[in-house]
Amino acid sequence: MSLEKSSTKSDVIKKGSPPPKNRALSILLGLAITLLLAIAAWWVTKQVYGVKDLALGIPGKVLEYPLWAAILGLLGNAVLKVLKLHDYVRPGIRTELFLKVGLVLLGAGINLTLLGTAALGATLQGLIMITGVFFFSYWLAGKFGLDDKLRAVMSTAISVCGVSAAIAAAGSVMAKKEQVTYVTTLVIIVALPMMVLAPILASAMNLPDAVAGAWFGGNIDTTAAVIGAGTIYSEQAQKVASIVKNTQNALIGVVAFLLALYFSTKDEAHKDTRPSVRIIWDRFPKFVLGFVIASVVYSLGWIDGGKGTAIDAIKNWAFTLAFVSMGLELSISEFKRMGWRPVAVFLIVTVFNTLLALGVAYVIFQYLLPI
Repeated sequence: MSLEKSSTKSDVIKKGSPPPKNRALSILLGLAITLLLAIAAWWVTKQVYGVKDLALGIPGKVLEYPLWAAILGLLGNAVLKVLKLHDYVRPGIRTELFLKVGLVLLGAGINLTLLGTAALGATLQGLIMITGVFFFSYWLAGKFGLDDKLRAVMSTAISVCGVSAAIAAAGSVMAKKEQVTYVTTLVIIVALPMMVLAPILASAMNLPDAVAGAWFGGNIDTTAAVIGAGTIYSEQAQKVASIVKNTQNALIGVVAFLLALYFSTKDEAHKDTRPSVRIIWDRFPKFVLGFVIASVVYSLGWIDGGKGTAIDAIKNWAFTLAFVSMGLELSISEFKRMGWRPVAVFLIVTVFNTLLALGVAYVIFQYLLPI
């Protein structure tokens, strides 16, 4: 049984989780809380947007909805845990669902010309980043004495695309649920400040929109935070960032297959099990196909998902719900179980990832394949 399937069952029987007969109510309550926080995030965004100068001279209009949605999600997370309701409403916190809906709708506003122009550079960048960051992370984690399966899950999460990649890798190497929970928590904790800091740094360096977007897409671990950073920087940066990140997302299946192949040769308990090419399809993020199809339909003029349209508004709401859910899902308790070494590895690799992504994005999107 895959980690994803087994974790679904364990979530129901976990201490503090709702019994099966109340699961529907738990889902509805979780969704309702997420929606209320999303509405509050939009209200805060509108209030701040009109303020010319905030603290440190930051104009209010640069603090877009992803930031406020994530902050309110974190506050909601804290309140729910104090009230001992977090486990009960967890089934209704659907980060992945909202994120995938938003990404497909984002494709409905991206012309094939941009998609085609950026795709080659995104593929080249993705191959360089995934290979370089994965092997550096795996090597460094080994030097710190981390378990091989934890090394694989962490390295895949940092090098590919965060939470989804961590889950796919965990299923491929038969990692413990605690390990993937720990890594995903690290991913979210680092991604949230990066979502805000990366656009500030990009602005300070006066990066072109395409280079900044490619940097966000190759550097920030979660897709939601990548979209958030791009949104804060510019519309063009958001589109390029999403293309770069979706390109890396598309390689999840390949990485998961290679990990399953490698670990099946060294794991005595599963040495008779050989992965098939089907793993690539099983792990492939299907929403990437939706993103491309929506872009094709938009380019043909059959739908309009550009700025100010109904599709654009729904997309923004989907992303807002995703950012709120991201904050609601954050778990600090896992850190006490794992110690400081995985944290040190993750932070060191994040710095390496940030610097490498900046250099690669600049060379590819400014000189080799400019947009």
